[in-house]
Amino acid sequence: MQIRDLPYSDPGGPDVRSGPRFLFWLGRSQLAGQLKSLCWGLLHHCAIAGIPLAVGLAVQAVIDRSGRDLAVAGVLLFVLGVFVALGDTMLHRTAVTNWITAAARVQQLLARRTAELGSALTRRVAAGEVVAVSTGDVEKIGWFVEALSRFAAAATALVLICVGLVLYLPSLGVLVAVATPVLALAVLPLLPRATRRADLQREKAGRATELASDTVAGLRVLRGIGGEELFLGRYRRASQEVREAAVRSARMWAVISAIQVFLPGVLLISLVWYGATLARDGRIEVGQLVTVYSAATLMLFPLRNVEEIAMAYSFSRPSAQRAVRVLSLRRTTRPPTEDAVTPRGDLYDPVTGLMAPQGLFTAVVCGDPDEAGRLAERLGGHAEPDEESLPDDASGPLPSVLLGGVPLDELPLDSARAAVLVQDKDPVLLSGTLRELLDVPSSGVVTAGDALAAARCGDVLDALAQASAETDGDPMNTRITERGRSLSGGQRQRLALARSLVTDPEALVLDEPTSAVDSHTEARVAAGIEQLRRGRTTVAFASSPLLLDVADRVVLLHGGTVVAAGTHRELLRDEPRYRMVVTRETEDETAAAAAAAGDGLTAVDGLQPARAVEEIEETA
Repeated sequence: MQIRDLPYSDPGGPDVRSGPRFLFWLGRSQLAGQLKSLCWGLLHHCAIAGIPLAVGLAVQAVIDRSGRDLAVAGVLLFVLGVFVALGDTMLHRTAVTNWITAAARVQQLLARRTAELGSALTRRVAAGEVVAVSTGDVEKIGWFVEALSRFAAAATALVLICVGLVLYLPSLGVLVAVATPVLALAVLPLLPRATRRADLQREKAGRATELASDTVAGLRVLRGIGGEELFLGRYRRASQEVREAAVRSARMWAVISAIQVFLPGVLLISLVWYGATLARDGRIEVGQLVTVYSAATLMLFPLRNVEEIAMAYSFSRPSAQRAVRVLSLRRTTRPPTEDAVTPRGDLYDPVTGLMAPQGLFTAVVCGDPDEAGRLAERLGGHAEPDEESLPDDASGPLPSVLLGGVPLDELPLDSARAAVLVQDKDPVLLSGTLRELLDVPSSGVVTAGDALAAARCGDVLDALAQASAETDGDPMNTRITERGRSLSGGQRQRLALARSLVTDPEALVLDEPTSAVDSHTEARVAAGIEQLRRGRTTVAFASSPLLLDVADRVVLLHGGTVVAAGTHRELLRDEPRYRMVVTRETEDETAAAAAAAGDGLTAVDGLQPARAVEEIEETA
């Protein structure tokens, strides 16, 4: 795999049993790239290891006053220099390729899992952790994959050099061969402590970042209550904890680096002292001593890869563990039918008994916003049942929502998403132009203009046209900032509604689509949704009388079960629990209304006279 060939057509099925197993799978999946790096690394390190031999030949040639041997040594040095340059260049090229392609593979796996789980992901794993895994942790995992091939080349080169020295000069080669494993493994006892300190540093840094994000997001509220200094003090303390943890982690790595410098120094001193003794006694030649000393000195270069792979593993192992935590999540579904066709028909939830007839606008009233949100996600096939949300008598996964009698869980993911679209109560606007925002997969029946008109976005278009002079007055070319922060809450909500309307799905589920707009705009938006979606299945979770009054059918959800259904006015007249949710009527007021009705007072739609007048005025 080359960088130009990214992304992968199929990133594969990772081994998510543990972080180390995932790293092993990742390295094995890029075996071809690892072998390339290994070969170029061997060429690089072996060429470096050959330089002492050429230097020793040159020194001995000078001592023997042999011009021929000196010329041979010069040619050998030139050839080895070419090999060193070529091996180093290609090793760096292939190793970085391994890094980038490994990071891309992990990011594709995370993106695939995120798309599969949908909003259920953030209920199992914090959104900040998902972001951290897809950014910083991906880089650390890629670093380990990149360092792995260079370490393998360095370790192989060390073995070859030690064997070569033993064969070349046993009296000194044995000393180097015995000392090399000691040098490589001396820091291993310190690695667990260094890893724990590094993990603690990352944990504290994550907390400080989260605290800073929360402070910035709530800055307006903090200023209103005078809490800036309080939260600033908390962030200062958190940042100081990060600094102290970073210093403690750096001290441990400094000790490891010092050991990597001190022990090789002891080896070189011992080698020089013992070799000089042998040369003085005439047991070895000066050129041989120079060769072995130079080889031992250059061995320090591949030994650095031992420290690097230890650092890379200590940093990447917790990162891989966090990635595995996300990648191991699964949808509790049955195997999809590959040749399934997008169904048409009624949308039915067997758990609550909610039925949304095909082609009708169904409004759902629920006193518990969290329960309404979970049901909205279930209707789209997004939700995963949490243990606390399961009924007491549940024994396993909840049955799937049916569309036209076909379980959504049996549909391929793309077909299920295209059949039922869910817009939650806090939709996200991606940065880009308004034209790009509305350029989404759709049936092509509803145009962007129709959707914007139905969502009553005229004032939003005027504001966008005035906000940018670079678009020649065309609001469709005006850029929207990240998450639509330059717009008001109502403007963001209506643009998100227009984006959902453009897609024109078989069934559209809206969770509180008008909660952030005023009553006048709400009435117009409700009428726009009803007109544009006429003949298409639409479900809206709401408690506003203005939206409920235009719905073809209203369903009351209480205690996780459908308890009543009818029109808005019928339920107002006949269902006290419905009145309590929609009109915010208390139980005492309900009893008073019943008493007033018993005394012969006139009630409109089951409300007290005063409330009935208010309801009529609000609707008008």
